[in-house]
Amino acid sequence: MIKQPSKLSRLRSKLPKTGTTIFTIMSGLAQKEGAINLSQGFPDFSGSPDLIRLVNDHMKAGNNQYAPMPGILPLREAIAAKMDKRYTAKYDPETEITITAGATQGLFAAITAVVHEGDEVILFEPAYDSYEPAIQLNGGVPVYIELQAPGYTINWDHVKKRINQRTRLIILNTPHNPTGTTLSAADMMQLQKLTQNSDILILSDEVYEHIIFDGLEHQSIARYPKLAERSFIVFSFGKTYHHTGWKTGYCLAPEYLMKEFRKIHQFQVFSCNAPIQFALAEFMNNADEYLSLPDFYQQKRDFFYDLIKDSRFQGLPSTGTYFQLLSYKQISKEKDTDFAVRLTKEHKIAAIPVSVFYHKSIDHKVLRFCFAKSEETLKEAAEKLCKI
Repeated sequence: MIKQPSKLSRLRSKLPKTGTTIFTIMSGLAQKEGAINLSQGFPDFSGSPDLIRLVNDHMKAGNNQYAPMPGILPLREAIAAKMDKRYTAKYDPETEITITAGATQGLFAAITAVVHEGDEVILFEPAYDSYEPAIQLNGGVPVYIELQAPGYTINWDHVKKRINQRTRLIILNTPHNPTGTTLSAADMMQLQKLTQNSDILILSDEVYEHIIFDGLEHQSIARYPKLAERSFIVFSFGKTYHHTGWKTGYCLAPEYLMKEFRKIHQFQVFSCNAPIQFALAEFMNNADEYLSLPDFYQQKRDFFYDLIKDSRFQGLPSTGTYFQLLSYKQISKEKDTDFAVRLTKEHKIAAIPVSVFYHKSIDHKVLRFCFAKSEETLKEAAEKLCKI
């Protein structure tokens, strides 16, 4: 072990209150305890073999050097075509689309590009855990607005009261991680009303855009021109094509915002995995791969929910993502963090306690379970849950 020099004893952390992410903790505990891991959000099944073959083909073809900083043009063109067809949204592939090293990098670059010392950033809790550190590292001030449980909806009157001349950015996430809820067209119109005639910008995290259920339609910011003109929108190929470990996503924004985004992006990663970009550019021609996702994951949601319906856990509605919240109020009064650990150690099933997604622990006695798993995994997990 390397000893810390005495003169560095006063080293100041830039994130003194930040520890290891809950995803790392619970996945590590699941591995240690030999538990079924329904905590971290990744599939335990493979994506399309055709996509893997395309990546391999491009590696063999020599497409292994640096891609252009914003991403290869054929992939940006394919994204532009998809946005036009899906959302009637026009994005210039040359100046308004950038390929990122996963969605988290895109989110960080967008926040860094526009948040200055003292700027306020509105985020809704429970919030994905990368937002707050990115705001703080850039000198911004997080302004927390609690979603209204148990439906986890936005009270727009509360938002209006929190907006002031220092408000620089509003961060949205739909479909929402960790709750599995989705924003409606009415929500978007409320947001448009609140931000019109202001210089407030929007960052919309839409990585689960294609994983939406019950006949609902994803309300992308891109559908609303008056919102799109002030917005960064971040997406994930990993979520769409079941390869989260490839860490490839993209960001859309009008040119004046994308210009600032790319200034940050080029010094974070410069460019992203080249053969994967070439493969995705071809693979996106088959729209059925992502258009089939709502039915694919709704079947998994319904399958898992049906298996645990007779348990003492109570399911909260999930209209998007591949996460299901389960209340354990009928089982224990323990803190959700304690119950999650005990569930992993004693019952060999790992989940995520939702209280960790709040800046001040708010404990509704709910855990987040990932159902992006094989039927065999879900059956085994459900058997364990039903015995508790």
